[in-house]
Amino acid sequence: MPGLRPSRTFARYVALEAPGWLLAALVLWLLVEHAGLAPWIAAVLLALWIAKDFALYPFLRDAYEVGDPDPSAALIGRAGQARGRLAPGGYVRVGAELWRAELAPGCGDVAAGDPVRVRSVRGLTLVVEPGGEEPVSKPAEPARSEPEASGVA
Repeated sequence: MPGLRPSRTFARYVALEAPGWLLAALVLWLLVEHAGLAPWIAAVLLALWIAKDFALYPFLRDAYEVGDPDPSAALIGRAGQARGRLAPGGYVRVGAELWRAELAPGCGDVAAGDPVRVRSVRGLTLVVEPGGEEPVSKPAEPARSEPEASGVA
């Protein structure tokens, strides 16, 4: 259910951060008991430690979402641009990355600079189709890839 996804993500984040909070509380308690740290300072430090984690949550939320464990799934639907003629193979730029690509079966040739959309991923080769000026959804960070030395230009 899409409505439950943010709360599940938040619960997962809190569950994974809670051991760190407990460890910080233990260290601060030891400092109060054995090093003479004022209890109010320990409480302020613990509150700041926990507040830091809540402040970072909006930036880390995507990393805690449950989704497809296949990193190539993040590329499907993304828009790109042909770096050279695709007839049927060549290279495309998707985001800031250069990928080896092949046209999907039944698609005509694509000229250099034309927009393409990723239909599927086969190994380190993207299967693309013409079109795709706008991304379908917010893309995740794909794994870095170098073009093959013996690939088709």
